Amino acid sequence: MSIRVCIADDHLLILSAVRRALETADGIEVVGATQRGDEVVALVERQRPDLVLLDHRMPGADGIACLKLIRQRHPEIKLVMLSASEDSAQIAEALSAGASAYIGKRINPDDLASTLRQVVAGVVYQTAPDTDLAVSDAPVRPCDLTQRELTMLEAISRGLSTKAISRELWISEKTVKFHLTNIYRKLGVHNRTGAMRYAYEHGLAASAPPLAELAVVSA
Repeated sequence: MSIRVCIADDHLLILSAVRRALETADGIEVVGATQRGDEVVALVERQRPDLVLLDHRMPGADGIACLKLIRQRHPEIKLVMLSASEDSAQIAEALSAGASAYIGKRINPDDLASTLRQVVAGVVYQTAPDTDLAVSDAPVRPCDLTQRELTMLEAISRGLSTKAISRELWISEKTVKFHLTNIYRKLGVHNRTGAMRYAYEHGLAASAPPLAELAVVSA
């Protein structure tokens, strides 16, 4: 079944871009949108979405006020803050108020739908100053890998193909290849075998596969 989403952002350009990014993705249905904070609760009452994407600053009522009220009335709904700010205090405020996730507006539009699917599945996200997206309890990032790149590294360490990774993370194969290229560059390796060896040597994978499997996966 599709994930029903409501969007609230006072900037029409952002609202339109987010809506377009979600409407072109599989498994997402945008059921309502508004530019005013004081219209959000009524919109939620009418549409009963699975997830609400909230801007931090909106006329009528800010995102935090909307978040608290929706959380009180509809605790089953996932609430996600989408903000240009990466201030740690603001992130903490949103998460402590009940946000299921905090996402920076620097996120790649191609990754937004997959991120919301993961939020609905129970993963809690927050932004970090040096990344588009990071898990709130993320480990230290070796070689400046972002959390998404660490996720990719863990996936290839399990022997997943590009197609399998795209299906698991709900992103395009083109996006997977883009991230893998960045991983190889940051780790100073040339292929999957090198990346997998790095993952095992630095404790980023549970156990190493046989060398023959490494060779097959890198092909």
